Amino acid sequence: MSVKDEWKRLSWFIGLFAVAYFIPLGSPRVKEAIYEGFRLLQWYAREHTLPCVVPALFIAGAITTFLSQAAVMRYLGPRANKLLAYSVASVSGCILAVCSCSVLPMFAGIYSLGAGLGPATAFLYSGPAINVLAIFLSARVLGFEIGLARALGAIAFAFLIGLLMATVFRKEEKKKAEATIHMPEPADDGRPLWKTALYFLCMILFLVFSDWYNPGAATVTLNDGTEMGVHVRYETRDSVTLQLYDSQGEAEGSVKTYSRAEIASIKPVPSLTLSIHKVRWYLAGIMLLAIIVMVSSWFSRDEISQWMEASWDFAKLLVPLLFGGVFVVGFLSVFIPEQQVASLVGDNSLFSNFFASVVGAFFYFATLTEVPITEVLIKLGMVEGPALALLLAGPAVSLPNLLVIRSIMGTKKTLVFTALVVVMATITGVMFGYLF
Repeated sequence: MSVKDEWKRLSWFIGLFAVAYFIPLGSPRVKEAIYEGFRLLQWYAREHTLPCVVPALFIAGAITTFLSQAAVMRYLGPRANKLLAYSVASVSGCILAVCSCSVLPMFAGIYSLGAGLGPATAFLYSGPAINVLAIFLSARVLGFEIGLARALGAIAFAFLIGLLMATVFRKEEKKKAEATIHMPEPADDGRPLWKTALYFLCMILFLVFSDWYNPGAATVTLNDGTEMGVHVRYETRDSVTLQLYDSQGEAEGSVKTYSRAEIASIKPVPSLTLSIHKVRWYLAGIMLLAIIVMVSSWFSRDEISQWMEASWDFAKLLVPLLFGGVFVVGFLSVFIPEQQVASLVGDNSLFSNFFASVVGAFFYFATLTEVPITEVLIKLGMVEGPALALLLAGPAVSLPNLLVIRSIMGTKKTLVFTALVVVMATITGVMFGYLF
């Protein structure tokens, strides 16, 4: 291990020691923050790890094991046709329509195979940002103008962020492109292309179905007979956090946590999305059965072993950072409540849009939850410009994601990627607020 790695490890030890030594455990606010951190972590473990992160890790392992490096370089490499590369990267995000934590392992897979920095980061942003269902929900709940601006902004961001990342780091990209000239042709595995394509299609469909969104709109009845129209924000083993819309004696949009013992029933509001959500495991099961048949028939034992090893390598790299980041976000959320955020984004100033972009870039939003959260902030005083800035920055990046991205492409590239998202979201928010 290098001296640099040893210094990193020492700095982690010192940091953990300092936190353990100085954290004021007697403070009620700190106790609440620690509880909130573990509560968000438990929700993430229960709702996102098995249906979302685990399938994505297997897909990432499959990308590095079964995809030809030459194919990745041909369509996404630094020497690939730019229009084709960025179109493929952006459209794939629209097709996948998954959350940011699902995109991360796949981003790691294609980047490790030699995909160009520009197309890889375009894919990284587009995956969670160009989410068709979330964009339609934004238009229905927050207004047509915001929904349209979010759709156009997300597509433009994917292209621009990729192009700017490739431009900023063009020297490194040039070296990567030159290195590909001398790469030997990959050995033929003897498997027809249609088999590999069908296998990956089933893997992606398994991920899409297993991580299918629950819209969260519901009617909750408490044990005392009180009925409330709500959006279900988080569910853990012992409690449910609700955003209240139609309730007695409570402010509209307020967020409350109830223990499961206090709740008599939760009846989701019927919708097509909810209908698919109810049968998602049956649909995912069909895909899983197809995958098992294909793997057992088409792949050798050595290939399967390599696939498992690659998936495990990605898990060791990504999962601790995701879990740690989610805990930190939950911890910090206690110190930055929504009412305080809304008080700082009540006009269309440059600061308001910048603040909304920074909050979006560092806090974790599960798929679709950014829409009701933004709705609450608007009711509390947030104006349209910062609302759009939050929607453009929030779903695509977060503190857990940034920790993972840093481990994949380094601190410098991660900082530039984050800065581009924040700056572009800020400028777009100012322009939108000025126009509308």
